Amino acid sequence: MSGKKRIVWVLPSLVMIVALVAGCSSSPQPAETKFPEKPVTIICPWAAGGGTDAVARGLAKAAEAHLGQPITVVNQTGGGGATGHGAGVSAKNDGYTATIITFELLSLPPQGLVPFTYKDFDLLMRVNMDPSALTVKADAPWNSVQEFLEAAKAEPGELKVGNSGPGSVWHIAAGLLEQKAGVKFTHVPYDGAAPAVAALVGGHIEAVTVSPAEVAGQVQAGNLKILGIMSDERIEQFPDVPTLKEAGLDVVFGTWRGLAVPKGTPAAVKDILGAAFKAGYEEPSFEEFAKKAGLGLAYQPADEFTKFLDEQSVRVAEVMDALGMVKK
Repeated sequence: MSGKKRIVWVLPSLVMIVALVAGCSSSPQPAETKFPEKPVTIICPWAAGGGTDAVARGLAKAAEAHLGQPITVVNQTGGGGATGHGAGVSAKNDGYTATIITFELLSLPPQGLVPFTYKDFDLLMRVNMDPSALTVKADAPWNSVQEFLEAAKAEPGELKVGNSGPGSVWHIAAGLLEQKAGVKFTHVPYDGAAPAVAALVGGHIEAVTVSPAEVAGQVQAGNLKILGIMSDERIEQFPDVPTLKEAGLDVVFGTWRGLAVPKGTPAAVKDILGAAFKAGYEEPSFEEFAKKAGLGLAYQPADEFTKFLDEQSVRVAEVMDALGMVKK
């Protein structure tokens, strides 16, 4: 075979070899995560109109542009938060279902009411924290925490205090106030703060211990008045309302809300969701919404949120045990 023919024969072979070598030497690149490709749902374990629902809807609206897909909020109420949280735990872990988790993830398990805890979720972020506010009707005969508690002492069990469900944060808030003040209330549970506030406006109960945000509209309308706030300091939205500390009671207590997805959701998907919701959280529109609604924004990333819940779960269990609410 002539040299010229050999060159003609060898060239195609070299091209094939180079192509094969190039293919072998380039390591497989991880496929880009195509998420989200359809709308995302946020499960809200509480009724529409309440503080948790407001946070979920406000954040969803602010985060949509950053996620690139619609975000819908679905209310799954019942069981003092157990129904919605349970739906969130058991949802498919593909990132298309998130849950706005609440304080009740710390209070339901000690009572033996649910077979899961916050550890059965993958946390994305903490969104806010709100103190409890002792609130009564505007025309109620009490104008201070002291007057309300004096009436409770005079007639043990006569004053009905509404909450957002058995073992809910606002139930525990009222129970903690009982314990600290040495009084006795009749606790009336509802499926969320909004129905409890409506019952108070309607005169069916004497007080609620929900958050300032959840009574703000009715206070501004002149239907309700806040007697005291369970926080370290007075809050910006109601600067004239004293803290319970100012009333001589060392009671600081409140709720928190955060976002989580089912355990085992892919890390890349969690990163995308976390980034979109944090961007929504930082939107001026959401900050303005939260300010008008009286919601206390208190962001924590997943790792800090986890540490926070690790600590809070111990404290809440201790308080509930003292109140006789822990299943033995």
